[in-house]
Amino acid sequence: MNKRMKKKGLFAFVASACMVCVLAFALAGCSGGQNSTQNGDAQSSNSADIKTLTVGFDPAYPPYGFVGDDGQYTGFDLDLAKEVCNRNGWEFKAEPIDWDAKDALLGQGAINCIWNGFTMEGREGQYTFSDPYMLNEQVVVVKSGSNISQLSDLSGKTVMTQVDSAALDVLETPAAEDGQADLAATFTGGAPQTIGNYNDAFLQLDAGTVDAVACDLSIAQYQIAANPSKYMQLSEALSTENYAVGFKLGNSELAQKVTATLKEMAADGTVKQLCEKYAQYGLSYDNWELK
Repeated sequence: MNKRMKKKGLFAFVASACMVCVLAFALAGCSGGQNSTQNGDAQSSNSADIKTLTVGFDPAYPPYGFVGDDGQYTGFDLDLAKEVCNRNGWEFKAEPIDWDAKDALLGQGAINCIWNGFTMEGREGQYTFSDPYMLNEQVVVVKSGSNISQLSDLSGKTVMTQVDSAALDVLETPAAEDGQADLAATFTGGAPQTIGNYNDAFLQLDAGTVDAVACDLSIAQYQIAANPSKYMQLSEALSTENYAVGFKLGNSELAQKVTATLKEMAADGTVKQLCEKYAQYGLSYDNWELK
């Protein structure tokens, strides 16, 4: 190779090296920008600076979320959420979900919150909650005329509840932690049976496949209001608790904004009107706590 060729080769090598450096810098800049965007998106999803509130709910959980006679999603919690959105300039989106997938959907950002008669007790370390807005209990419903009149009568009986529900949690929690695991150990099979939703649980009760359904007070009130001669609720409650709106852990800004708006709605009478709208389903303003 002659001197000219050597100089030319050297120049090409230096130029190529410079180009590699420039490209590396550019790529690093792009990568940094992408990370910044992702971080910004994460911060946005964990704040009240949103354009759409996507509410995850169980569509088979009346009167809080269900399919109405017109085939549209409706319910007390959905109406609350819709009004909260109206007052904050957010678009409202009701997202029916598989209850088992709620944590994954919240973590992925597919939904902003879980708003569906959602019990906060025992879940405080998993979500950031609004202030509790509705008093609730876990109760047991049986057929009218059955030989079950108190919790102790459930011994040797088949009891059903919804998978991943507050009732199931209470029935799996030891008595030392204010649970009813000792009671559940007396059920047929030594534990409650589970099913995907409460509507199907009550179908099982109707069919005589199970002897009792453990559920939220609101569910019991709804079913009894719709079928006053068919069901009865045991006077003893399994536990007392509260409903709140669940957000991704750490999203306190959005939780506080929703809480403040719900307080405004209670103060101007909107909440009471909504409670009266769903009174036929057994819902009562007496159980409203956020005032």
